[in-house]
Amino acid sequence: MATDLKQQLQSFLESSLKAPFAAHGESPAILLECPSDKKFGDLSCNIALKASRIFKKPPVLLAEEFRKILSEAISHSVLKDKIEKITVEKPGFINFYLSRFAAYDVLYAVFREQAQFGRSTFGQGQKIQIEFVSANPTGPLSVAHARQAAVGDALANILNFIGFQAVKEFYLNDEGNQINLLGKSIECRAIEIFGGTAELPENGYQGEYIRDIAARLIKEKQIKGREDLAKVLPQEFSRYGVDYLLGVIKKELEDFRVHFDVWSHQSHIATQPQIEDVLRSLKDKGFLFEQEGALWFKTTAFGDDKDRVVKKSDGAYTYFTPDIVYHRDKFQRGFARVFNMWGPDHHGYIPRLKAAVAALGYDPSALEVLIVQLATIYRDGKPVSMSTRRGQYISLREVMDEVGVDAARFFFMMRHINAHLEFDLELAKKQTAENPVYYIQYAHARIHSVIAKAAEANLSPRTSGLNLLVQPEEMDLIKTVGGFSDVLLMCWQQRDPYALVSYLQELATCFHKFYDCHRVVDQENSALSGERLALIDAARIVLANGLRLLGVSTPAKM
Repeated sequence: MATDLKQQLQSFLESSLKAPFAAHGESPAILLECPSDKKFGDLSCNIALKASRIFKKPPVLLAEEFRKILSEAISHSVLKDKIEKITVEKPGFINFYLSRFAAYDVLYAVFREQAQFGRSTFGQGQKIQIEFVSANPTGPLSVAHARQAAVGDALANILNFIGFQAVKEFYLNDEGNQINLLGKSIECRAIEIFGGTAELPENGYQGEYIRDIAARLIKEKQIKGREDLAKVLPQEFSRYGVDYLLGVIKKELEDFRVHFDVWSHQSHIATQPQIEDVLRSLKDKGFLFEQEGALWFKTTAFGDDKDRVVKKSDGAYTYFTPDIVYHRDKFQRGFARVFNMWGPDHHGYIPRLKAAVAALGYDPSALEVLIVQLATIYRDGKPVSMSTRRGQYISLREVMDEVGVDAARFFFMMRHINAHLEFDLELAKKQTAENPVYYIQYAHARIHSVIAKAAEANLSPRTSGLNLLVQPEEMDLIKTVGGFSDVLLMCWQQRDPYALVSYLQELATCFHKFYDCHRVVDQENSALSGERLALIDAARIVLANGLRLLGVSTPAKM
């Protein structure tokens, strides 16, 4: 049900039960939840269970006392037409059944707010950084990157819609060993193009795209043979590869409808002066020590399982060091919360990074690492092998080309981020009800078609004075529409857009069920037809709002 009514009822409960709790000098928080089973009403409260100890009464008896107090109070309040009945269920839940007039208020809110329905000030303008994808520029984006891209972009959209200031950031690791390996791999392929032989370095990149990059470099630099090739410096191979692949990554993300607000480069942030400044700060605080010629960070002081090297005995910095600098930079930019979206192979890295944040003087709880589990792509019922260096993997580009952007984005969000995802390419291409994104988009397009057909019969949605919508399928659809705002808050609580994906499937199912049971375009009963047209139009608006937040299109025809 709509969030504003839920909040109104919650405030009413707090004021109505204030006196009984005041007599006992203790008052637990009173919260309303939506029962998972509709037979237990529209909203439920467990305050009697929490207060049983205070009142020294069995929860079910206390719930009955509270029910009588609330029923009497509601009968003299503005809520009297909104609450149909209040019941008590074991072991002590107080359940509220909303009237059809409360349901109509949901529709009025949708008509009034249209594309803004569900928007709120919940986040109070809090500034949040969401760093995601952040792929090394050593190859096209993989399926793992694709899942993070879909999830991170949708989550940021949702957070901005509910009142946060979410900034989407891509951190480019454009220095270090992986970049050197990229350059050496390109150089080897360039030598081979001119008929020479060269052995790829250990852990070098083997994909066919490396040979393509080498050929492009040769053409652009007008290299005529092995002699000219020998004059190209190692860092030129690396830089060319990084620049080219960054262009590929940006184009893939743009086509995937993912647009970052900020592109950060390690080479610009973790400079030598910045690294030295951070290490000096940690040393002044007593968190660094030398051992066996290396410089160590005492992360165990902040709960890590062992201390970490930040500067090796040969003078080279570890991967950890520029990450410390980057996270100081994040907090210096004024973010109240920082979300890092990582793959499961980085789980063990979390404690040391939180230790660094704490040592720098920031609240470690302000850094949240969201682990996004991997995805397996299935084609013809068989998993597709994935290995970036060997080049035996399916890329984001291939997925987009094969199933389309809408299906790709939606399917990558069809499980909680903490669950492994199985992406069935054949299912994603189906234009049937089996395909969830098609099913939802079809509901949206079908409503457009019905309203257009009604207009030809001089029937239009009736957006005021509702009184005739009383059937169970009508009420179910209205209440599902009204759950949109709560679902967006759930996405925030879970740091995951999956709840919205699941909700849109439920809303589409409710619409199809209603439409299959009831006639909407009916010239002989224009009043009822007008209200039903209004109902399905409200469903269309909410379907569109939800799909837009997920970055999925809203077709009017299919």
